[in-house]
Amino acid sequence: TLFPYTTLFRSGLGKGNNTAGAKYGTGYCDAQCPHDIKFINGVANCKGWVPNPNDLSNNMGIGNNGSCCAEMDIWEANSMATAYTPHPCNLGPGQSPDQKPPQYSCTGTDCGDNSKGERYQGVCDKDGCDINPFRMGNQSFYGRGNGFIINTLKPMTVVTQFITSDNTDSGDLVEIRRFYKQDGKIIHSPSTTILQEKATDSITDQFCHDKKLLFGDNNDFQRKGGNRAMGQSLDRGQVLRSEERRVG
Repeated sequence: TLFPYTTLFRSGLGKGNNTAGAKYGTGYCDAQCPHDIKFINGVANCKGWVPNPNDLSNNMGIGNNGSCCAEMDIWEANSMATAYTPHPCNLGPGQSPDQKPPQYSCTGTDCGDNSKGERYQGVCDKDGCDINPFRMGNQSFYGRGNGFIINTLKPMTVVTQFITSDNTDSGDLVEIRRFYKQDGKIIHSPSTTILQEKATDSITDQFCHDKKLLFGDNNDFQRKGGNRAMGQSLDRGQVLRSEERRVG
């Protein structure tokens, strides 16, 4: 199954000796703080580099440093499931007490490495806070065929709205909404019925609290600044990226 998704990240242009920028695929970072990036902020990630033994080309591996920044998964989807997920980070002005930069070359605990059991001790929210209609209680909203409200066998337009506290471009981000247009009709995302009386149809800090509580998940989203921190990262400017992954 092809699993296309889109994330937002910073380009690294002008960092150190980097004159290439996002156009040439440099400067990648995300909320997982990946260690397999060869150049971070214009500096080679060669210290402690360990090659991947399964890579016959001897090209892949991991270094001591990870490349961290806030990530907005705006279109995680295939023909049978869809989600959108903000991943804020405790980075940038107004977030980290010691003012770590928005794109941060992490080491040690700041990276939140899973292999060290430090996932929730790092600077970024690796889990994120997503809305997946199927998981949140509506199993007939999105899928292949006319039995679904959104029929993925037909063309559609997907719209994501970022709503601020005062409805201006400078206000704090408080809500992320999703709707679709198909066959000339506007179709809003369904209510998250699994939350019962707390059901909603958009990502707010309150929704993330209620969902994490219901599923027994760690609310790292709120600890890393929630929607407000995600909005500040978007304000600073990010780069759109799209890739396809094979799953299953």
